[in-house]
Amino acid sequence: DGVDRYAHLLGQIFDPPTLDVHAPIVGVSAPKVKSGCDREPSTSIEHMFAQDVETPEWLVGLNQEQRAAVLHGDGPLLVIAGAGSGKTRTLAARVARLITDGASPDRMLLLTFTRRAAAEMLRRAGAMVRAEQPGVGPGRVWGGTFHSIANRLLRRHGEAVGLPPAFTVLDQGDAESLFSMVRAELGLGRQGVRFPKPATIAAIYSRVVNAQTPLSVTLAERYPWCVDHADDLKAVFKGYTATKRSQAVADYDDLLLYWRALLESPVAAQIRSRFDHVLVDEYQDTNRIQADILSLLCGVSGNLTVVGDDAQAIYSFRAAEVENILGFSDVYPDARVVTLEENYRSTPEILAATNAVIARAERGYAKRLRSNRASGAIPQLVTCLDPEAEAEVVCDLVLERREHGIALRDQAVLF
Repeated sequence: DGVDRYAHLLGQIFDPPTLDVHAPIVGVSAPKVKSGCDREPSTSIEHMFAQDVETPEWLVGLNQEQRAAVLHGDGPLLVIAGAGSGKTRTLAARVARLITDGASPDRMLLLTFTRRAAAEMLRRAGAMVRAEQPGVGPGRVWGGTFHSIANRLLRRHGEAVGLPPAFTVLDQGDAESLFSMVRAELGLGRQGVRFPKPATIAAIYSRVVNAQTPLSVTLAERYPWCVDHADDLKAVFKGYTATKRSQAVADYDDLLLYWRALLESPVAAQIRSRFDHVLVDEYQDTNRIQADILSLLCGVSGNLTVVGDDAQAIYSFRAAEVENILGFSDVYPDARVVTLEENYRSTPEILAATNAVIARAERGYAKRLRSNRASGAIPQLVTCLDPEAEAEVVCDLVLERREHGIALRDQAVLF
C-alpha cells in the first residue's frame, strides 16, 4: 500500500539496489485508471480563424510558434523556449485559452518553481480571460510549486500513505537541528572525532532522495571526503526518518516522496481524476521524483504541457535531471514539440554568440535564436589569469563607461 511504498523509497537510501545512475529515465508505465488528463479531446478551436471574428486577447501579439503552443489541443506538449522567447506570456496565454474554451479552472494544475512565478502567470492569464469574458478568471486554478501542491494534497489524502492531516513541515533549519540531535544521540561528532556537520548531512540526504541515487554513489561522486562515514550516515538517516514518522513531521524532500507514494496508493485514481490539464514551467529544472509524479499523474497521453529549455539546465547540483526534458518524447511518444526561437531581449550580435555556444552541445534540441531588435555592440570575450584580475578588468570597464557618460545605475554586472 502507500505506506509500504513510502517506506520502500526511503529504504533504498540505506540498502539501495544496484542502479545505473547514468541510464536515461524511461518514465513510469501509464496508469490503467483513466485520469482527468486523459479525458476525451475537447472541440478544436482552430475554427476560430476560419470565422470573421476579432482576435482573442490571448492571441494578440504572439508570433507563429507561440500561437502554435497556445492553440495545441489535447495530449502531451513540450515547448522548447529559448532564452528571452516569451515563455511566460505563452504559458499564461495557454491557461487563458483553455479557460476561455471551457476548461474548468479548478481542474487545472499549474506548477512553477516559485510561488511568485505562479502568481504572476495567473495574473496575466486572468487579465486575458477577463478581456474576453468579464467576471471569469483563473482564481480557482491550482497554482504553485511542486512542494506547495504536494503539501495541499497531503493535507487531504495523506492518511493513505501514513501521514496525518495535521502533520508539520520542517524547514531547512529544523531539518538540520533534527539531524544534529540524532547525530548526538548516536555519539557521532564528539570532540576529537571528525564527522560531517548537520548541514552537510542534510545536503547529502537531500541529494540521495532527489537524485534517487544510492548513498554510496552520492558520496563517491559528490562528497568523497565523507565516504568513510557511509555506515554511520546510514544510521543517522534511519534515526532521522524514524523520528519524523513518530512525530508526524515531514521535510521538503518528503513532500515529493509522499506525493509520488499517493499516486501509487488506494487514492491514486481520485487524485488523477482531479485534474484535466497539467502545465509545468522550467521543466529542465525538475528532478527524477518530479518527473515520476507527472508521469503517474497524467499517463503517457494525458494533457500535460511542459515548458523549458535544455540549454538553460544549470541546476544539476540541486539534483535537477536534464534527461527529463531531453527524453520527454521517449516517455510521451505522442507529444508535440514546439520551439520558440524569436528572442525579444537581446541584440543579434549577442544571439550570434549564444547560437555558436549552443551549437557545440553534444545533445539537445536544435534551435537558432533570432532577434527582433536592432543591431548592437559585438560582445567581447576577455580572458583573465585569476579572479582578482577579472575583477580589476570589470571595474576598469565600468569606470571607463562612466567617464563616457553612462551612469553607474545604468550598468549591470552579472556573475
